[in-house]
Amino acid sequence: MENMVQIQVLPEQLHDEEFILKTANKKNRGNKEDFPYFYIRKRSIDARKKPVKYNLQVVLSLEKPELSVPFIAYGNVADKPSIHIIGAGPAGLYAALEAIELGYKPVVYERGKDVRERRRDLAAINKEHIVNPESNYCYGEGGAGTYSDGKLYTRSKKRGNVLKVLELFVQFGSPYDILVDAHPHIGTNKLPKIITAMREQIIASGGEVHFNTKVTDFFIENKKIVGLELDHENKVDVEHVVLATGHSARDIFDLLKSKNVKMEAKGFALGVRIEHPQELIDKIQYHGRVNDEFLPPATYSLVTQVKDTGVYSFCMCPGGIVAPCATSPGEVVTNGWSPSKRNNPYSNSGIVVEVDPKLLPNYSPDNPFVGLEFQASVEKACWIAGGKTQAVPAQRMLDFVNRRVSKDLPKSSHQPGMVSVDLNKVLPPFIANALRKAFKDFGKKMEGYLTNDAVLMAPESRTSSPVSIPRDPETLQHVEIAGLYPCGEGAGYAGGIASAAVDGVNCVQAIVKSIEKA
Repeated sequence: MENMVQIQVLPEQLHDEEFILKTANKKNRGNKEDFPYFYIRKRSIDARKKPVKYNLQVVLSLEKPELSVPFIAYGNVADKPSIHIIGAGPAGLYAALEAIELGYKPVVYERGKDVRERRRDLAAINKEHIVNPESNYCYGEGGAGTYSDGKLYTRSKKRGNVLKVLELFVQFGSPYDILVDAHPHIGTNKLPKIITAMREQIIASGGEVHFNTKVTDFFIENKKIVGLELDHENKVDVEHVVLATGHSARDIFDLLKSKNVKMEAKGFALGVRIEHPQELIDKIQYHGRVNDEFLPPATYSLVTQVKDTGVYSFCMCPGGIVAPCATSPGEVVTNGWSPSKRNNPYSNSGIVVEVDPKLLPNYSPDNPFVGLEFQASVEKACWIAGGKTQAVPAQRMLDFVNRRVSKDLPKSSHQPGMVSVDLNKVLPPFIANALRKAFKDFGKKMEGYLTNDAVLMAPESRTSSPVSIPRDPETLQHVEIAGLYPCGEGAGYAGGIASAAVDGVNCVQAIVKSIEKA
């Protein structure tokens, strides 16, 4: 027998099991006798007012609980029909695992390298300012999430089985706590080992994973995809293709356009990445508590409206690092990540402005790339402003609001460096104007947030894909091309690791359903 109650405890009481059991039993007044055991189902921090507390969902039990996840035993599918998957990010990897579970052989093509080999190319970006267009923070095994944080929080509960996604992470090596924390996070230092375990399972089950293998052409006959060209040389016949190439594969969008595959311009967001001292964010959010052994580095979530345009924080990384995430030479892009302990002295977050493609100067309903072209133009302008290296144009926060060039810049986690410029002259005027007004509002919501101790780096531009690839809501196939399943962030159907993984699962389930119907 089990019974769940909700209680609040102080941070220093979080690991006092005797206190939690006593408090939970006291809350559970309907029973004559106390339960002897408990486990925590959900955990979150309530820092809205003093004192900071933890909200706990406590499950009381008559038997000692064994915390585990359902274990999926994958069979061998080497001789089964194939499902071809383009991209080995979370959507592609979860699509492959789902295919095996349902009795099909996944064949995965990934343009980039495996997680181990990717590290050399990331080091080259950071230390030598060299961008490998096939292997970087966005391309390679695990996709953008592998080396840019591993946050698993998603609001996309209605899109599919988020719990299964998290449980599979645990099966392949993630800490069980991701099932407990309200905002689960694995950390860039732990993700590669988990991703490697997933790939090894795919191969052990008879699936295929091909690295350094780029899809360079699609063969379409009678409105159906029938083949793929790999590296301008090899052709493979296909029937079902999961297109999970991520939000930065611009050459795939170009290839689809050359094949007259229908695409649409999609709204996205663009702005800057802001970095504060983590101690300052802790002080603001925890009402003066800093360097606290009982509380993790504090997070924040901010949103405001500037003339009917949303401005909001994105991918907030406590105790994090700002990473250079360009995918081609001649551009700069920022992103952020945190190690599992989130113990870096800086806090960073994207602060971005909604971009409606219909409001862009070159908008045309016939041009699906209007947002992509705008995004690329900002990244190039920032590259030029930063000195045509991977150093980013930057400005202290108050200096930006007051439109003055910073005399100097604070220390930063961004390894390639920063160049002091007036971002008001680099960013598009409507982006800069919205950011200035939003920062003033955020300073009122979080006293101390608006400070010259914070530095802005530009641009934060890869929040989501500026292009969507339309698909049928029932079959999940492209609206015009049979057998082609646009999937994940690159197609416009996800916004992070967890939701992309869910979409990969959904696409394979739709494929199997179509096969069984035939």
